Amino acid sequence: MLRGSCHCGAVKFEFREKPEWLTECNCSACRRYGTIWAHGSPKNVSIEKEPDATFTYLWGDKGLEFHTCKTCGNTTHWAPVDPDGDKMAVNTRLVPAEDVKDIRVRHFDGADTWRFVD
Repeated sequence: MLRGSCHCGAVKFEFREKPEWLTECNCSACRRYGTIWAHGSPKNVSIEKEPDATFTYLWGDKGLEFHTCKTCGNTTHWAPVDPDGDKMAVNTRLVPAEDVKDIRVRHFDGADTWRFVD
């Protein structure tokens, strides 16, 4: 299980599975956000926040929304726009380092090939 929060604590998450790997993506959004994602089913993720604690950003095919804390500016997670979507991700840069230090980080080319490059 991984637990994390934005810097100010307004958004907290719990990822209730141990990811096989974490993903560092080089697409134009993820590279700028500086995120390392743990992907999983929304059924295994809890997000604790007030309804208006984040703003969302949609881009590309508009299939997912990035959530960023309105107070401290940390991007905490992305979620599918479709409520039946089966994948989401949390930003493990917001998890204590000791909790993710032994999980492999894979590099995903979201800018060009849409494949893992490691």
